[in-house]
Amino acid sequence: MISHVFLGVTDFERAFAFYAPLMAALGQPLRFRDDSRPWAGWMPADAPRPLLLIGAPHDRAPASVGNGAMTALLARDRATVDAAYSIALAHGGSCEGRPGLRPEYHANYYGAYFRDPDGNKLCVCCHEPG
Repeated sequence: MISHVFLGVTDFERAFAFYAPLMAALGQPLRFRDDSRPWAGWMPADAPRPLLLIGAPHDRAPASVGNGAMTALLARDRATVDAAYSIALAHGGSCEGRPGLRPEYHANYYGAYFRDPDGNKLCVCCHEPG
């Protein structure tokens, strides 16, 4: 269903330093990085989509976050959710919800919530039993 998600950032180097280790922990390799624009994108090694992109907004206006907007990234297991959360906080992210079960979503939903250094809200979640 999702082709790609683009997250606007104000400081590309800071954002790249946040997203590169996070996406590596999720097993998503860097597809490209273009410092002249600047922007970068990650995608699965075995598929052309979905693509997660970060960069300066196309209209060249300052990046801003959407109220109520959140991008959820899929993790293969709960340990990966825990690792991604720790990596995010270690690279300038801020906590919006520690890793844990969220049975109000479904019995096996295990997720963590955080914001990137620009304030974009992210979730890393796993839907598999522990």
